[in-house]
Amino acid sequence: MSSPNKPIYKRVILKLSGEIIGGEKGFGFDFKEIRRICEEIKEAHELGVQMGIVMGGGNIFRGAEHEGNEIDRVTGDYIGMLGTVINSLALQNVLENLGVQTRVLSAIEMKALAEPFIRRRAIRHMEKGRVVIFAGGTGSPYFSTDTASSLRAVEVNAEVILKGTKVNGVFDADPFKVKTAKMFPSITYMEALQRNLKIMDATAFSMCMDNKIPIIVFNITVKGNLLKIICGEKIGTLIK
Repeated sequence: MSSPNKPIYKRVILKLSGEIIGGEKGFGFDFKEIRRICEEIKEAHELGVQMGIVMGGGNIFRGAEHEGNEIDRVTGDYIGMLGTVINSLALQNVLENLGVQTRVLSAIEMKALAEPFIRRRAIRHMEKGRVVIFAGGTGSPYFSTDTASSLRAVEVNAEVILKGTKVNGVFDADPFKVKTAKMFPSITYMEALQRNLKIMDATAFSMCMDNKIPIIVFNITVKGNLLKIICGEKIGTLIK
């Protein structure tokens, strides 16, 4: 284990679902929770960790849930991508209120709100000590923001993906429904795929597996977990 103040990673991708910033309700904005998460991001940033954040949009709209109703899948996915831009702007504002230089890079071009995603620009921002928030998913329908986090991790040469959730790690069953569900301290990509564990979709897993990028699934609602993981404590589930 590393010292409490010495990070073991130089560059990380933090994946945040929209439900996380929706707080207990899981929708809309819980600015108390957003500020708490941003304070932890700031602590990690001040240790010199280069951070990229991939935002989900589930607190605003989930395209897949509306498929086959009034909205077709492609339109629903684009609405969800716009939701990630809204979340990214909110997160940027809170981080900058805390004194953290932040840039939002969007896979869907919208010049008035965010910079377009350009790989070299994203890396340069990180090297200059700015937190980079990746909005707009991959920019294409049928790909989740989990896939976007895997893609961005590969593109910016991140060492790990930290997937912040509302549970302590990866379980063999839904811990909210099954009290006897057991948590895996670590698991391989292949085993996660074979067990059909709903952590990330198969595309995201495959990309991480092909590029040997580990994933740590952890409970970000527990104060201090993010910093502890970055400094080497074994929290959550390691997928490698």
